[in-house]
Amino acid sequence: MSYTIKATEIFKDQIKDLDRKTKEIIKDKIRLIKENPYRYKKIHSHLFSKVFRIRLNIRKKEARLIYVVIEPNIILVCLLERKKGYKDLNKYLHKIQG
Repeated sequence: MSYTIKATEIFKDQIKDLDRKTKEIIKDKIRLIKENPYRYKKIHSHLFSKVFRIRLNIRKKEARLIYVVIEPNIILVCLLERKKGYKDLNKYLHKIQG
């Protein structure tokens, strides 16, 4: 199946200030997602059944790239800092539904 990558405004805002090397790492991960969106760890959500995360190190901090699969689309939701946990995740996912 061919997937279409879409990014939320939140995700676009988060990556625009990142350095070139970090952006390249994220691009590589997005390429892997497009090949097989189910390769990474699934996370629990009450809003969507297919929410996944990728572990990243951004500026020496643990982070997660969160994406949702709504076939045939893959929606890049946000980058979450790991130390904050997943507290803001539902807020970001609600914006997709809206």
